[in-house]
Amino acid sequence: MKKLLSACVLALLAVGGWALWPSQPAPVAPSPDAPATPAQVEQGRYLATLGNCQHCHTARGQAPFSGGRALPTPFGAVYSSNLTPSAEGLGNWNAADFYRALHHGQSRDGRWLYPAFPFNNTTHITRDDSDALFAYLRTVSPATQRPPDHLVQWPYNTQAAMKVWRALYFEAGNGRPVAVAADAPADVLRGAYLVQGLGHCSACHAPRNGLGGNADMLSLNGGLMPMLNWYAPSLHDPGAGGVQNWSTADTMALLQTGRNAQAIVTGPMAEVVQHSTQHWRADDLQAVAAYLKQLPQQQSPVSGRGPSTQPGTDAPPALLATGTQLYTKHCASCHGEQGEGQRTPDGKQAYPALAGNRAVTLASPVNLVHMVMNGGYGPSTAGHPRPFGMPPYVLTLSDADMAAVLTYVRGAWGNQAGQVAALDVQRLRGASAR
Repeated sequence: MKKLLSACVLALLAVGGWALWPSQPAPVAPSPDAPATPAQVEQGRYLATLGNCQHCHTARGQAPFSGGRALPTPFGAVYSSNLTPSAEGLGNWNAADFYRALHHGQSRDGRWLYPAFPFNNTTHITRDDSDALFAYLRTVSPATQRPPDHLVQWPYNTQAAMKVWRALYFEAGNGRPVAVAADAPADVLRGAYLVQGLGHCSACHAPRNGLGGNADMLSLNGGLMPMLNWYAPSLHDPGAGGVQNWSTADTMALLQTGRNAQAIVTGPMAEVVQHSTQHWRADDLQAVAAYLKQLPQQQSPVSGRGPSTQPGTDAPPALLATGTQLYTKHCASCHGEQGEGQRTPDGKQAYPALAGNRAVTLASPVNLVHMVMNGGYGPSTAGHPRPFGMPPYVLTLSDADMAAVLTYVRGAWGNQAGQVAALDVQRLRGASAR
């Protein structure tokens, strides 16, 4: 027993020593000492658009890429860094330092970065693309804004915690897409590179545990986004967010315009379309569509789809009666008496159908609660400059009212999804207020 205790103590001391030992900057080969060409700078500008870099690295009302935007996490707020060529930003960095941050998730001084920065994805960006992105950032207007200090709670704000997190959930990329055959079609390989790397789709669509990690950090199996409290549906499940049964044109249209014949993007995805994917080249949109279309199909928990025509058979009749009345009063004029929605003359979605809508029947109703409570618009894009909107009902409907109308919608017209509880609405209302 004494030997076992001694071995455990030694093991704990060894782990503690490893975690607390100061980290040195990972070795990175220097880039060729040559001025950036206009073509390289333009490539970097497009790569920044692919990665939606400006959106996260710009606080409202501040200079582009000047940082300071608060990114809420379950462990406290993380503030995005200044990426402009100033002393407060990347002014003292070189291309190798920048690649170290993308590839290893490590600052130029050896400090491990918080995983709010998606280095699990950026590690798959090639060195050429990293150098081009850095060359572009060197051309933006310098901003002297210094982001606020992070507000992450102890012990999550320690480098030891970052070391442990990385040991559990981070693996550096090897220069090729993961889980894709090397002889896959060129468009699938390009799509995988964009989805896994620059597009960092798994930053939202990967399920997370209590430490904000996952055994597969490139997973697209869907989950709650702890930073935003929205639900990102599984891209493996055609009954949730998968596009395996869609045409390539429909997937491209959704990413480029924010809508197609089947769907309209809202919430955090609307911001992605607004600031990023609507500006992608057609060949890259086609590549992402090709990659997503070939993803293995896996049903996510409780798809909520079924053959029954009885609304919410598991819900109390009084709750359904209230939901029916509220739907008729507040929703039917846009979404139709039978949840059929309304379309524009070109056949595109105006007010989406709720009958058979997979966004309505997701296992988690959190997105529906957000939409009813706070309303919202789809993104304004070149292909859809005046999107239709949803008014907020946060001051009109009580928690019980919202739960009733959503329970009705999730069980009417052949939908088969679970009841929404007033307590769930109350929790989200409180989170929105914070």
